[in-house]
Amino acid sequence: MKTTTVTCNGYQLTRLGFVNCYLVREADGLSLIDTGLPGSADDILAAARQIGVPIRRIVLTHAHMDHVGSVDALVEKLGPRNVELVSNARSVPLLQKPPDTSLQTNEPQGKIKGGVRAIKAQPTLLLAEGDLIGSLRAIDTPGHIPGHLSFLDERDGTLYAGDALICKGGLSISGFAPWFFPFPNFGTWDKATALASAKKLLAYPIERFASGHGAIQAGGRPALTAAIAIATS
Repeated sequence: MKTTTVTCNGYQLTRLGFVNCYLVREADGLSLIDTGLPGSADDILAAARQIGVPIRRIVLTHAHMDHVGSVDALVEKLGPRNVELVSNARSVPLLQKPPDTSLQTNEPQGKIKGGVRAIKAQPTLLLAEGDLIGSLRAIDTPGHIPGHLSFLDERDGTLYAGDALICKGGLSISGFAPWFFPFPNFGTWDKATALASAKKLLAYPIERFASGHGAIQAGGRPALTAAIAIATS
């Protein structure tokens, strides 16, 4: 697993060259944003040891397998009493066993795509829109999947976007990713909702984008405006 410094606060961990999760330094330790594919736990723990700070919480952007694949292994290795598991209420049914993929009445009624993965661990904290956990501001960004969250580090303007945005070959919106990296499009539940979530993000003071796939992208809101223009052209 490759470690890349995002800022003085953040570290990108990449497995297989295209699946990212992130360690974010906080006053009380590290927040881990997503857990990558199954089998990633030991590499994530090794990266935390190299940084020299313990993981205090696991923060989930959404329920797809490549983001929650190592949750249970990490909770077991860290000890359930030593780590907080953070999600939101909409994601809970998707994380239960078996996953409940039924849609709410106020949601577009297309099929949820991609591989949702049940986990044994139960979230210990459920966030709502606008909640702050450490330095991370929770932002509801559904579209790729119901319940998707993005997190803005308010210290440095880094948006940890999960799969709401894609950073492979530049910045794009999930559902509108480039032809040479189509996987996020195959797994996107509702493109119109994903586009609306991207437009919503323009209201935030973003400096850079850190997503589940691809390298860190600079450019802030102008880069996001350009990605929206491509999606709507």
